[in-house]
Amino acid sequence: MTGMEMRAIVLDGPGEPEDLRVRRVPVPDPEPGWVRIKVEAFGLNRSEYHLRAGLATNARFPVIPGIEATGTVDAAPGGEFAPGQQVVAMMGGMGREFDGGYAEYTVVPAACVIPVRTGLDWATLGALPEMLQTAHGSLHTGLAIEPGQTVLIRGGTSSVGVAAAVLAKEHGLTVFSTTRSPERTAVLRDLGVDHPIVDDGNVAEKVREILPGGVNAALELVGTNVLPDTLKATAVHGTVCFTGMLSDHWTIPDFYPIGYLPNGVRLTAYGGESTDLPAETFQRYVDLVAEGKLPIRIDRVFGMDEIGAAHRIMQDGQAVGKLVVRVD
Repeated sequence: MTGMEMRAIVLDGPGEPEDLRVRRVPVPDPEPGWVRIKVEAFGLNRSEYHLRAGLATNARFPVIPGIEATGTVDAAPGGEFAPGQQVVAMMGGMGREFDGGYAEYTVVPAACVIPVRTGLDWATLGALPEMLQTAHGSLHTGLAIEPGQTVLIRGGTSSVGVAAAVLAKEHGLTVFSTTRSPERTAVLRDLGVDHPIVDDGNVAEKVREILPGGVNAALELVGTNVLPDTLKATAVHGTVCFTGMLSDHWTIPDFYPIGYLPNGVRLTAYGGESTDLPAETFQRYVDLVAEGKLPIRIDRVFGMDEIGAAHRIMQDGQAVGKLVVRVD
């Protein structure tokens, strides 16, 4: 497509949500080992907020943001995928080290691409890749969950929190999940959460009122500012996985493990790649969504021209579930 143009959202440097605009730029050409995807939809992720806000450490500008994309293969010089094949792509440097998914076409390494077969609409499929990858990896790699266990999800109305609750229930766990808004507890119950908890800063106390011994596993999506409380909610020999920083608190100053960690509670972390979500596992999840057995929540779907409004909603924490942009 040399010489042809496409619509894309280009970020020249850190700025406000309203600074995001659609431009016309050249359609990128793939080299062998890379795949050009005609993008139909892409989900919004906290990582892209960090990039736009100037909090990312591995960014280069100008760049087309977007750590995920969903669509069809337009070209694959290496023959890894067939033209027209349904695929999703995520991570591997997308939207940071090279241009990402906020565009009509994106070119990504073949290793970032996962094939999929589904009749789901593009917006629904576009909500799934990064959300499911992060939730799946956090639960199975970070926490090594087992059926019959209990799990606490801190930051439960975020897109990953919603997905983690649904996947944990599908795996046979009892789920505790938090929200700062009392009116959102009904949403958590509708997703199958057994114990919705209003987060007033004392989640551990509320968890132990229900389960005196504490939970077997806890997924931290809020940040290091609440991590001590999450650790206190976890049982001896239980595990806390640090995955998210919704509060933008990333580090622990003057970390002293013996004073910080409760006796016998393990602390792990997860920050995975597309390879952590095998194609067959992703396909199984997509099939469950299509069959109505995996109730993934999409908060809103936007057009490309509404990207500023979408980022504002993400930044202000107004969404319950995933925000998706449909490319049309």
